[in-house]
Formats: sequence, structure tokens, C-alpha cells
Amino acid sequence: MVKVAAPALSLEASGSIGKIMTFSKWKGRPYVRSLVRPANPKSGSQTGVRSMFKFLAQNWTNLSASEKATWETRADQLVVSPFNAFMSYNQFRWRDFLAPSKEDPAAELGTSPTINLTQATAGVRSIQLDLDMTLSATGWGVMIFRSTTNGFSTAFSNLIGVLATPATQIYSWVDTPLDPDTYYYNFRPFTIDGALDPEDGEINATVA
Repeated sequence: MVKVAAPALSLEASGSIGKIMTFSKWKGRPYVRSLVRPANPKSGSQTGVRSMFKFLAQNWTNLSASEKATWETRADQLVVSPFNAFMSYNQFRWRDFLAPSKEDPAAELGTSPTINLTQATAGVRSIQLDLDMTLSATGWGVMIFRSTTNGFSTAFSNLIGVLATPATQIYSWVDTPLDPDTYYYNFRPFTIDGALDPEDGEINATVA
């Protein structure tokens, strides 16, 4: 990345040129860099990153004012917004295979929501997962992992979804599109303070 004073003869230049260079701004400073595309945008690691990013972005608005306030110090240090501090910190935690936290720093305490029953039902190029969850006072959500191999270990690279579980009820999550195969799923609940539970146990379904 190269910082520039007036990219493309404009202080507000943005976007890509000839699929080679990209102009943008970072923290208010314009820069230009080569355009990079992931070799495999649907790799396990890419899917794992996007799944956690989506969960965090959607749930920032549900944080209380006091929870959001804990991110202000980190935001000031990084010269970013509290939202960006929340996203950055929790994505770094996730890269170390740690659960996200509503507050800064993560205390890694509390009791996760409980999964009482899980069911996998195959459909047309899809599998619906039904999770019967019991909310705990410090529970936040559950991570969903998938493999085509029986007895797999949950990892950063096989996360396919993160589900917030704010109430005691049955939650449904649809995995699609899927090719014909047998798919195995496992689940790990986590707390609002970043404590991650052990694997809940595998279930599977077959897409014909």
C-alpha cells in the first residue's frame, strides 16, 4: 500500500483502474495499492472469516450503551470508531480460534446457552438445522461447523455460520447450496464475554 497526496489527479479518487490498481482512503489518508483477488473466495478460511464478520456486524446494534462504551479506549488508541474497534478485536480473537466478546477486554467467563436437541433435515440442495436452545444469563450464541468427514474437529476453517440465541426457543438455520453428499455438523455455544464451550456432538444429513 502506498499513501498518495493526490491520486489520479483528485483528492477523492476511489475505485479500481484496469483491474490492476485500487484507489481508496484509510483513516482519512488516500492511498493506492495493487488490486488483489483471493485465489479461492469460497475456501474454508474465507468462509470462516465472513461468517464471524457477518455475526459481529449484525449484533453491534444490539449491544447496550455500557457495552459499547468499553470499546472507546481501544477506538481512541487506533483512531477508529468504537464499532471498528469491536470488529477488529473480535476478528483477531477469531483468528486465534477464540469466541467474540461484547465488552473490551474479553473476560472469557460465564455460562453459555445450552443445546438441548439438534436435528438435521435434508432438502433440495440444502440441509435445515434445528437447534433447541436454552438461554443463560451470559449466553450469546452458537457457532456452526461443517465437514464431509465423520469425527472431524471444529476449527477456524470449517465454521459456516454463527447464530445469536437471545431467547429460549428452537432456532433454524439453512445450509445451502449443497452438492449431493453426506454432511456432518457440530456446534459450540459461547458467552457474551468470549468463553467458548466444547463441541456439542455431531449430527448429519445426506443431500441426494
